[in-house]
Amino acid sequence: MEEYREKVRRLRAVIKSYAGEDIAVAFSGGADSGLLLKLANEAARETGRRVYGICLDTALHPAGEAEGAEKAAKEMGAAFIRLKIDEFENAGIEHNPEDRCYRCKKYMFQCIMDEARRLNAAVVMEGTNGDDLFAYRPGIRAVKELGAVSPLAEAGLSKEEVRKLAGEYGISVSDKPASPCLATRFPYGTRLDRAELLKVARAESVLREMGFYNVRVRVHGNLARIETDAENIPLLMERRESIVGAVKRLGYDYVAADLEGFRSGSMDIHLKAHEAER
Repeated sequence: MEEYREKVRRLRAVIKSYAGEDIAVAFSGGADSGLLLKLANEAARETGRRVYGICLDTALHPAGEAEGAEKAAKEMGAAFIRLKIDEFENAGIEHNPEDRCYRCKKYMFQCIMDEARRLNAAVVMEGTNGDDLFAYRPGIRAVKELGAVSPLAEAGLSKEEVRKLAGEYGISVSDKPASPCLATRFPYGTRLDRAELLKVARAESVLREMGFYNVRVRVHGNLARIETDAENIPLLMERRESIVGAVKRLGYDYVAADLEGFRSGSMDIHLKAHEAER
């Protein structure tokens, strides 16, 4: 507990050190960026500076994410800015290349940086946490190249600690499951199609409505492979008929349950192995 409290003190000090200038927070509406936005607002009230939550409305994230982010920002009393962007047209990721995350993140953060300059916000914060530094996250390189700062990572907070602190602040999105871009549901080299992205988003929405917290539908041609937390696999089997029917109605021919359970970045296993060999 003392280690956690020390990390929290460090986080507040890091954010305070940036609060002498106006701040733009890359705000997705999740726990990480939600906590950043809350603490940045807190620090800026002391220094008289402004804080903006900049949310990207993109083709590669589930519908409704931007609306949820706007609601959360208003709860915190933060200035909210919504930017509509199109990665398909501008990020060079149509065929889901292996460096997709780097390309996409660089394009997205360039848009945020441009908006921050328009607002005269000298500091751009983003929500990489301490756990992300030990995972396969090629997008982090793009963030560093563009000069955004990552206070959660600087302070060493894990994802669990971020959720704990967000809960202590009463932030409504503290328990919101992570929702990475929809391109992660398809194998590298697959041509990304807007209709297919919408279809997989609907499939995951159906599963969440059935009570599954962490859930991914990974798409392999006309097969939908469902990942959920290992403890929820029995529930997946219990509701098998309903799930199969609902997913097939969306247009998939085959529905499979992944017995290994939910794991972030499961489409990256070959890339991770290649990185480890270097």
